[in-house]
Amino acid sequence: MIQTLLKNLGSYKKETLMTPFFVTLEVILDIIIPVLMALIIDRGIAIGNQRSILLIGVVLVICAVFALIFGMLSARYAAIASAGFAKNIRRKIFVNVQDFSFSNIDRFSTASLVTRLTTDINNVQNSFQMTIRILVRSPLLFIFSLIMAFRINQDLAGIFLWAIPFLAIGLFLIIKFAHPAFNHVFRIYDRLNQVVQENLQGIRIVKSYVREDFEVAKFEKVSARIYKAFAKAERIVALNGPLMQFTMFSCMLIISWIGAHLIVDSSMTTGQLMSMFMYIIQILIALNMMSMVFVMLIISRPSAERIIEAIEEESDLTDPQQPLTEIPDGSVVFDQVDFSYSGEQDKLVLNACDFRIASGQTVGIIGGTGAGKTSLVQLIPRLYDVTSGSVKVGGHDVRDYSLKALRDAVGMVLQNNVLFSGTIKDNLRWGNPEATDEELIEACRLSQADEFIQKMPEGYDTYIEQGGSNVSGGQKQRLTIARALLKKPKILILDDSTSAVDTKTDHLIQQAFFKTIPDTTKFIITQRISSIENTDQIIVMENGRINGMGTHEELLANNQIYQEINHSQVKGFGEAYE
Repeated sequence: MIQTLLKNLGSYKKETLMTPFFVTLEVILDIIIPVLMALIIDRGIAIGNQRSILLIGVVLVICAVFALIFGMLSARYAAIASAGFAKNIRRKIFVNVQDFSFSNIDRFSTASLVTRLTTDINNVQNSFQMTIRILVRSPLLFIFSLIMAFRINQDLAGIFLWAIPFLAIGLFLIIKFAHPAFNHVFRIYDRLNQVVQENLQGIRIVKSYVREDFEVAKFEKVSARIYKAFAKAERIVALNGPLMQFTMFSCMLIISWIGAHLIVDSSMTTGQLMSMFMYIIQILIALNMMSMVFVMLIISRPSAERIIEAIEEESDLTDPQQPLTEIPDGSVVFDQVDFSYSGEQDKLVLNACDFRIASGQTVGIIGGTGAGKTSLVQLIPRLYDVTSGSVKVGGHDVRDYSLKALRDAVGMVLQNNVLFSGTIKDNLRWGNPEATDEELIEACRLSQADEFIQKMPEGYDTYIEQGGSNVSGGQKQRLTIARALLKKPKILILDDSTSAVDTKTDHLIQQAFFKTIPDTTKFIITQRISSIENTDQIIVMENGRINGMGTHEELLANNQIYQEINHSQVKGFGEAYE
């Protein structure tokens, strides 16, 4: 785990190495200072030697100043190294997520990935900074101080050797019980992020249904769970403080009592006892700092494990060894396709789907909710892989193409497609970064978006808020259609993407498709028969199976489901179910 994380140091290796270097110099000076203070007392103050006091005092001040400088440098390099380390890990996860398939994202959940990119990385960053600085300083300070203490008086210094096993057992028990507790905390954090994310994305729905109180109660419930879980974990970790305090003060009391007797017996000088106390303080501070680092490592270990999971997760959709990069045409063939989101044969969403579409044809797909319409078209750009059977585009299995080439050849517009923060031009150029202003306008004319854009105060430079919250549903759909058209795809998939526009606008968009992109294969998922009655083929879906396929007239003549849908839309719902 540590080795995997350290691979992300990148260009910050220098700062990582410089930190312990300056820490070591700082510790050496910290060890020398008590010796100088003992000399001032024994060779200067005790006998009234002003010259010794002045000379040793100057050396003492110089050591203190350089110790301060080295400490500042170690802190600076540690901050740079830890921030850069976190930046590299964050980038590594984000880049890896870009390659995830939908099934990979489903397995983690969006909220969990957000937690890993924020809270978990912050925990690891803090632990890394403490490790390269405090976890280097504390053992060095402890060892050198203990050596100096033994040089002064072995009996007094030996007291710490009895304290170390006591502390080690205590820390081991704290780590053992705290680690699973913090694991539980971060899983609840995922749920909290999910609640917040859902609320912010659906804030209009929340307000329109006056469900603010319900959402607040849901948030408070999850927040209370985090409080209870974190409090439990912190109660375990908090035992570290009393354990350290008890050990520290016990050692100081024993050493004070024994040291006083040694001075009375003239076995130890006042300066030696003073330096012994300073080394005692340094040893106890070192132990305390080490325990703090261990506590932080306890907290960050679950975070590190979750980060490693995200880094090492491999997409289940990969390019073949020698991928095809050229899509000949927009023909589509489904050959006995079965599909399950879980990959299990007994949980099929699509079952034995078989059809052939020639390049340039327009295909309508209709069926009830949950019939498998969206699942069917998502297999074309290989957003998911088939469970069995094959999907072919341009005469080749989609798994033979490079993902980039395949998806560049397929334009997909969803009902709830997303606009990003930026101008209208910025959003349109997602389809083609090199598109000219004239090409943007032409695409918007085809999608019937140019008219409302021209009426906006800043036209195509109008700023779109995150998610497209400052445009209507119909406007958003027309902009996403224009964006897809700019790709000049060989296959265009419209997944209920004109549901928010009126029938007239829908008809104009369909006419534009027939006239301007005749060679593009078009799949139109809709609930309106009027949107697909003039298409070359219509696929009727039911429970993941193709119930019927043909032209509008053929299906009206021989497909019961299509007849019922047509009757309900033409004659009205009331008559359809009399």
